[in-house]
Amino acid sequence: MDSLVNINWNKITPCLVLLLSDLVLKFSECTSTQAEVNKHLELGRDFLSRGQLSDALTHYHAAVEGDPHNYLTYFKRGTVYYALGKAKFALQDFSKVLELKPDFTQARVHRAQVYLKLAQYMQAKEDFLQVTYEDPYNSDAAAQFHRMDELAEELRLAEAYYRGGDVRSAAELASRLLDASPWAAPLRQLRAECYIAMNDLFSAVSDIRSVNRLQQDSTAGYLRLATLLYQLGHVNDALKEIRECLKLDPEHKECFPLYKKLKKVDKLVERCESASAAGEHAACARAARLLLQAEPEVTLVALEARRWLCVCEHKNEQHTEALAQCRAALALQRDARLLCDTADVLLALEMFDDAARTFREALELEEGLQRAKDGLARAQRLQKLAEQRDYYKILGVKRSASKQEITKAYRKAAQKWHPDNFQGDEKKIAEKKFIDIAAAKEVLTDPEKRAQFDSGVDPLDPEGGRQPFQGNPFHHFQHGSPFQFKFHFN
Repeated sequence: MDSLVNINWNKITPCLVLLLSDLVLKFSECTSTQAEVNKHLELGRDFLSRGQLSDALTHYHAAVEGDPHNYLTYFKRGTVYYALGKAKFALQDFSKVLELKPDFTQARVHRAQVYLKLAQYMQAKEDFLQVTYEDPYNSDAAAQFHRMDELAEELRLAEAYYRGGDVRSAAELASRLLDASPWAAPLRQLRAECYIAMNDLFSAVSDIRSVNRLQQDSTAGYLRLATLLYQLGHVNDALKEIRECLKLDPEHKECFPLYKKLKKVDKLVERCESASAAGEHAACARAARLLLQAEPEVTLVALEARRWLCVCEHKNEQHTEALAQCRAALALQRDARLLCDTADVLLALEMFDDAARTFREALELEEGLQRAKDGLARAQRLQKLAEQRDYYKILGVKRSASKQEITKAYRKAAQKWHPDNFQGDEKKIAEKKFIDIAAAKEVLTDPEKRAQFDSGVDPLDPEGGRQPFQGNPFHHFQHGSPFQFKFHFN
């Protein structure tokens, strides 16, 4: 008792005060942290109810950090990951929930669903089985449990079909499995390989895009996608994908050389487009030839180059070369618009029957294509016109000749075929030619009449409702003309 009486309470009291203060502070911090966690959970629930998943995820992250031992915060964050299709993170959160609370059946059901969507059928089967133990009346879990063996067997069969070379059956079976397991990257990769073997590259591109989204950070995936897009002639899209590869590995031994090639080809395609838009048709043709030299092997890139040559050489009035390039492009792909380009070149070469036949072929490929309909009508009019008078041929000028060139050609032809230069039967022939020359000059120097003629209508054709040429065919040789001729009608 004496020892207790002799305790120095003056020394002990400050220690007790400090201890109590520390406990109060820690309790206050804990209370404050829990309040913040509850606030984040409340905000997360609010954003989730409004479908703002990214905002909800931000607050659930904060809630987990604030209380890393609360299984409910992991579960709520896992459900958001699940809704966003982020299988890896959803799986981690649901597994953490079951680690903290093994009898949380709802979390096990969610994890089983993630395994199912990933085509991890045996893991899903184990979880569904455990759910039936915990909840014997859960009929859906029981049905899913039995279904997993069936899906696993179909997956093995699809892989066997692919290994055996029956890619069509493998693709059909993979498609059925993907209805149940849309997050299964290996399954989509399998179907993509089947599509490639079937030469359905567009479908393969779609699947490989999905694989890249599911796996992320895959240089091999970006390289494969860029290669396929390039084979499809989508140079700019291929360039975007190969850049994604280089973001992950700037010195990638396959991505970097392909990037250099794609950049060069894309630049040449842009030059073709800009030169054509600016009306610089010779420059367009030069760029297209460089494009063809840069990539003669990739079919659709070569097709693009030859298509530009077809169009630009035609506009550059190199019609024979244009026709050769049009036909080379058509050998690579029968396309309605390319057929129309070819038919336009044939019209310029005055091969009207061939042009009409080519426009008809375009209509067979794409019924209702207005350009082909209009082209066919024009080819038929020009064919009819060719059987009558061709004013360009009469004056010996190109269809693109200027008014000055036409006038010059008229004066030269009129001087040559003036009837005063001829006698007898030759005079009668000259009279006919001279009238045709004057008619040609009348039509081709009048913008409205020339436009009618270029569309296949002879403005001087009496059957077309027009009056035949009535003017004085010699009026250009009067009133100070440098040529003085006398014309006598006998």
